Amino acid sequence: MGHRHPAAAGVAGRSRQRAKRHNTRTARGKCMSTMAMLAQEQQALLHALMGERDAGGLWPHLQFAHAPLARRGLQAYQANGLALAERALGAAYPVLAQLIGGESFAPLARHFWRCYPPGRGDVACWGDDLAAFIEAAPQLADEPYLGDVARVEWFLHQAATAADARPDPQSFALLSAANPAEITLALGAGVFLLASAYPVASIVNAHLLGEPALAEAGALLRAGAAEHTLVWRQGFKPRVRSITATEHALLAALQAGRSLQAALDCALDGEHVATPESASAFSFEHWLGQAVQQGLVTGARRLPQPFQLS
Repeated sequence: MGHRHPAAAGVAGRSRQRAKRHNTRTARGKCMSTMAMLAQEQQALLHALMGERDAGGLWPHLQFAHAPLARRGLQAYQANGLALAERALGAAYPVLAQLIGGESFAPLARHFWRCYPPGRGDVACWGDDLAAFIEAAPQLADEPYLGDVARVEWFLHQAATAADARPDPQSFALLSAANPAEITLALGAGVFLLASAYPVASIVNAHLLGEPALAEAGALLRAGAAEHTLVWRQGFKPRVRSITATEHALLAALQAGRSLQAALDCALDGEHVATPESASAFSFEHWLGQAVQQGLVTGARRLPQPFQLS
């Protein structure tokens, strides 16, 4: 009495194990179902906040008693988001806003907000897709230069917050002491290049600085002038100017980490310049002096040498 047959004890043990596994699977299933429901609710809220679709799918997840308050809150968030979109894009793209006018820029910003919502918490980092967005907009097809204007403005926006580049004047001694094939030049903060079929540097500077005059920039645009554009930061001030094809080729090679010799060869190659005369007129010494003074070049450095087996 009080003793169980070993077989009966084994059956009971297996039954308890099966029940435990069943309970575990049931609990896991409920947890996954709850997580899926939460994810669905979050997606519905995000879509409603961004105005991507009707908010009707959100209401079943809200308590009926709080539905009116939730509706007002949602409308407030939507309005704030759209207003934030207009302010953020207006700060990053002031020239574009002037070119297309405030009445057109506001709906453009709202539509862009819905199509390309911010992927980060800092809305100042949002807006880099605007150039491609504009170029794909059929309403702006008659103004094809706007895409490159937007690119230059975004470069200026990025240059403003680019990491500082510390000048190293002593390193320029390498220019006379080292083989040009073994060294390169260090560029300053926020350097960006754009080869455009439109005079975008002139357009941007005409609106931001008044130089050249708006009439002159308009004449260049009507004449079909193309420009190579350089953006960099001089001290704390982002700058933009048009450059020659020779300087563009030189800077592009340096930006790619090529040696000074390779960069000069690339700059003076006839394939990269408009005319042979413009290449022969290029003076590296004169260019370097100006580039250092403007903070475009901050120093020189040796390139890593390839490992060779002895």
